[in-house]
Amino acid sequence: MKNRIIIIGMIAFMTLMSCAKKEIKVACVGDSITEGYGFSPQSQLAYPAILGKILGGEYAVMNFGRSATTLQYKGDFPYWTAKEYTNVFNFKPDIIVIKLGTNDTKPRNWKGTEQFETDCQIMIDTFMTIIPQPKIFLCKPVPVFKTRWGINDSTIVYGVIPVVEKIAKANNLPVIDLYNTMIDQGANFFDSIHPNPEAAEVMAGIVAEAIKEE
Repeated sequence: MKNRIIIIGMIAFMTLMSCAKKEIKVACVGDSITEGYGFSPQSQLAYPAILGKILGGEYAVMNFGRSATTLQYKGDFPYWTAKEYTNVFNFKPDIIVIKLGTNDTKPRNWKGTEQFETDCQIMIDTFMTIIPQPKIFLCKPVPVFKTRWGINDSTIVYGVIPVVEKIAKANNLPVIDLYNTMIDQGANFFDSIHPNPEAAEVMAGIVAEAIKEE
């Protein structure tokens, strides 16, 4: 009788555990804009941290941003070589938000739309090897309000964004438009490249809305 009660109890516990709602894991891939350059602490003020608060307890959001990184493999600091890239695979996310391309616009990094497109597709393909397969969101980069360090808005508009749109369409991926939705936030980009906490909050809200709509 005692053993029967124990077995029934274990079955009930296992049933409850299986019915418990699993957290949806979100990986935010990006450069310094994702990492939270200029923020202290980044763990509270960077856009992924705010995104986690907006989405709530059903989601576990992790910041995999790394400053200065490029999407292109032959950039001066390719995201592929950063530890954050490997950590995405270890995290096994359900959702990946990719916001790269800003550092690719530097003249020494930009190899043209063809190379950017190739590397973008390869990154998507490699992330798609994660099991179970994650939902990938591609972001149009935020505007560059003034050219600095070679980072420029012209290459964002005529180089990066058309590729993001093309790759998203080819792979049936949702696009998060952080360019047009942030175009009025110039005053909240403290160095014309990086958002301040107010702009990061706007970014987080845009990304959260896109995730919830899917």
